[in-house]
Amino acid sequence: MPHQAPPAPTTHLVVMGVSGSGKTTVAGLVAAELGWPCAEADDFHPAANIAKMAAGTPLDDDDRWPWLASLKEWMDRHDSGPGTVVTCSALKRSYREVLREATGVVRFLHVDADTDLLAMRLGQRTGHFMPGTLLASQLATLEPLAADEDGITLPNDTTPEALAELAIARLHLAPTAP
Repeated sequence: MPHQAPPAPTTHLVVMGVSGSGKTTVAGLVAAELGWPCAEADDFHPAANIAKMAAGTPLDDDDRWPWLASLKEWMDRHDSGPGTVVTCSALKRSYREVLREATGVVRFLHVDADTDLLAMRLGQRTGHFMPGTLLASQLATLEPLAADEDGITLPNDTTPEALAELAIARLHLAPTAP
């Protein structure tokens, strides 16, 4: 009987960046192109976190740990396919470490955008609980990917479609077979 190689581990792509960077749009395009399930981290925030941010108060680490754990658990529940895409600010390395504990391989795509572009986008955004006034605290908290972290940083200086295609190519991601 021929020996079959074990299936490749699930790849979880975390599309990270500050609010307004375009991570949700890019993540949706990447997930659609690859045929992978996608989760939006904002949907995992408990009501208390949403109320705190809506009031203009930045979240602290104690607010974020349970939220990050719920994202990791979602990733764990989706570990039988080729991959998932998750949006998450993942501002600090310690936050990324929580996500990195998910079953499979966890990689990061940091969508980076110019501060003026971020401010403009947040100023135009409607219907989102996080006010633009929290941008400065997010930028102050952001720890860019380190050289030893599995991921890439791409500037959001093109169309979302081009950025998604570039991310897929640079990260060598493959679509789910039909």
